[in-house]
Amino acid sequence: MPQPEAQDTAIMEPPVKTADALAEAEQLLERAARMDQALPQQEPQPQVLRSEQFDVDVTFIGAGPGGYVGAIRAAQLGGRVVCIEKEYLGGCCLNWGCIPTKAMIAGVERYQQVKHAEIFGISTGEVSIDFAKLMAHKDKVVTTLRNGIASLFKKNGVRHIEGTGRIAGHHTVEVVKPDGSKETIRTRAIVIATGSAPVRLPISGLEGEGIWTSDDAVSAKEVPPRMVIIGAGAIGCEFGYIYNGLGSKVTVVEIMPQILPNEDAEIAAELQRSLTRQGIRFLMNSRVTEVRHGKNGVKQVVVQTEKGEETIECEVVLVAVGRRAVLDGLGLETVNVKTHERGIAVNDRMETSVPGIYAIGDVTGRIQLAHVASMEGIVAASNAMGQERRMNYRAVPSCVYTVPEVASVGLTEQQAREQGYDVRVGKYAFRGLGKAMAMGEREGLVKVVAEARYGEILGVHIVGPHATDLVGEPVTAIQLESTVEEMSHTIHAHPTLTEALLEAYEDTERMAIHK
Repeated sequence: MPQPEAQDTAIMEPPVKTADALAEAEQLLERAARMDQALPQQEPQPQVLRSEQFDVDVTFIGAGPGGYVGAIRAAQLGGRVVCIEKEYLGGCCLNWGCIPTKAMIAGVERYQQVKHAEIFGISTGEVSIDFAKLMAHKDKVVTTLRNGIASLFKKNGVRHIEGTGRIAGHHTVEVVKPDGSKETIRTRAIVIATGSAPVRLPISGLEGEGIWTSDDAVSAKEVPPRMVIIGAGAIGCEFGYIYNGLGSKVTVVEIMPQILPNEDAEIAAELQRSLTRQGIRFLMNSRVTEVRHGKNGVKQVVVQTEKGEETIECEVVLVAVGRRAVLDGLGLETVNVKTHERGIAVNDRMETSVPGIYAIGDVTGRIQLAHVASMEGIVAASNAMGQERRMNYRAVPSCVYTVPEVASVGLTEQQAREQGYDVRVGKYAFRGLGKAMAMGEREGLVKVVAEARYGEILGVHIVGPHATDLVGEPVTAIQLESTVEEMSHTIHAHPTLTEALLEAYEDTERMAIHK
């Protein structure tokens, strides 16, 4: 904005008010405030950007947790919205990832609880699990939620097109439907939400029958007697817990020195100890070099370990080393959308190098988490509909659904020190907590990483019962730039697991009461 030219200060100064005039002015302001409060409050109306030269306002390619959420938000903001999906509504998260694995984990957890119910004085006979019924329950949950998305689309006026979408121009999307027919959509904005697919490794023999991806692991017909899992990230650890709990002999091979390489080292070590006690074998600083296929489906997995070469026999090898962005066939080259080695390049408005074309979720190669994709979808939808909004990655929760669970937000202790912070750390173990004892779930701890001078909370890391539910409080604390003092002065209900958070906050000042 241009600045006003300098003027005579005598002209700019307001006249001196008398005491009576000031009092009168205050009365007028109070009266105006009362009148404003008495008026009916109207909801802010969304700014709708429309043009009759387009069929729709926003077209989403992909209906995963980013695409379907963004589509609904764009419709809520008054947009004419189309969402294209070539397979199932809900994408990977709902159909092959987050939801089916959690249904399987819930079954395994209950199975293990019943097997060890004697701690509560409960006597049981022989306990078994029907794998087919467990998978049927998983399928029912997935189908119900998938139908729920379809209902939400109908409720909000989002048009769902089954087919494969391709960008044919800056404002044009072509759809090839399952029957081979084609449809061209003229759209003011485009949001790419095609997600990711499992990474495949260039290892000899790592193909064919008995070589699983995570998609195969949630669609299995039976529990293999023995399994080797390549990768000890969230996917590898969760499936390790599932199939070990169902009776498989599980070995996990990880090239890094710790499981969950992105988590705090102390938290990862605690989880590894727990899963090892449950029967899972971990080979760290190791890599699979070859898979040999033998008779009757038996495979010999050759592993280079710290101690030398080892061969492990199994029926299934599960590749769980991450996921890659799905870019093939999107037509990005048609409009020169810029990409990088991990996916599509975007700014904090989720807009690509081409104005009016956005990308969200795993396809950007940023943070491959469903809840991040959903928020990115909301941000993209808001911007596409003319409401300025930017993505903030300050407080992103990360969750691993093993038993015990792992959840974290913010910086690890190592990251905080590497970034130059003077760090204070507070810890509290669940074994000292009354609620945890009563539940019979005493494993794990809470770890708080705080800045020493002002006490700002930099990170919170949890391994233990219901960690993925507990992390909600620390996410809010970091989002609001709260201090350990503020959180310590917040009353936490008793008896609850949240008391472990309180004790860990207080322990940063060595003031924990029950430690």
